[in-house]
Amino acid sequence: MTENKTRNDNLRGSLWMIASMAGFAVEDAFVKAAAVQLPVGEVLMIFGLGGAIVFGCMAFVRKERLFTTDVVSRAMRIRVVFEFVGRLFYVLALAMTPLSSTTAILQATPIIVVLGAAVFFGEKVGWQRWAAIVVGLLGVLVILRPSSDSFSWLSLLAVIGMIGFAGRDLASRAAPLSLSTSILGLYGFLTIVLAGACYAVWEGRPLTMPDVKISAFMIGAIGMGVFAYSSLMKAMRTGEVSAVTPYRYTRLLFGLSLGVLLFGEQLDLPMIIGCLLVVFSGLSLLLPGFRRSAITIPE
Repeated sequence: MTENKTRNDNLRGSLWMIASMAGFAVEDAFVKAAAVQLPVGEVLMIFGLGGAIVFGCMAFVRKERLFTTDVVSRAMRIRVVFEFVGRLFYVLALAMTPLSSTTAILQATPIIVVLGAAVFFGEKVGWQRWAAIVVGLLGVLVILRPSSDSFSWLSLLAVIGMIGFAGRDLASRAAPLSLSTSILGLYGFLTIVLAGACYAVWEGRPLTMPDVKISAFMIGAIGMGVFAYSSLMKAMRTGEVSAVTPYRYTRLLFGLSLGVLLFGEQLDLPMIIGCLLVVFSGLSLLLPGFRRSAITIPE
């Protein structure tokens, strides 16, 4: 009975994870489409404000305190910095580079998280995990193609955004457990508003009134962002982490498909090879037997 329940929970968790990754991919497509007309800073401010309102209302309904001393803890301050960098540069990448390559580079986030855990949390990483990390980073280089004529410095925007997200995830691990998902979401989206405001001042472009179509894109981005974030939390709390986490890589399939279908992007052989290397590396880091043989946590 217990085994059947675990299997059913893992199935439901996996479906929630797939739904979450589809939601994030659609959110990216909406943001990219809106950034064609709106300044990037304005896109960030509208998106961040919408998400903050939703998560703020969720916290209010649950009678959670919106501010405690834990909100300004060292881990949360670090989280805000990485959230700022990750969101700003990732949206810049969405606006200025193909959706397919931006999504592909983002898939290296778990690899950087493992690397950061070894460096900052003292987790001992064995040679198998180091090999997987090197393979994943090699995959990112294949996607970027720094030595080819097709290389664009703008691709580094996605790399910086990916590093920002990895830092945010590591800081979230160290954040006080008293902070709920709603509170973390609230302050995460408020950070996006701050990032947008800072970039708008730096860019100097006047804010514009979005038309009906662009407004629909932004509403869609906010709605899909909240749905995807909530589905992700549901997935991680329903099934076993080792069972549901590999389905994060379905975001790559959704992102590549939307890039090709909606924005006319083309996939070449180096892009496909790079994606395969990144996914292989990430999945290797998640294998239960691989984890047991390759990593030990100090007491």
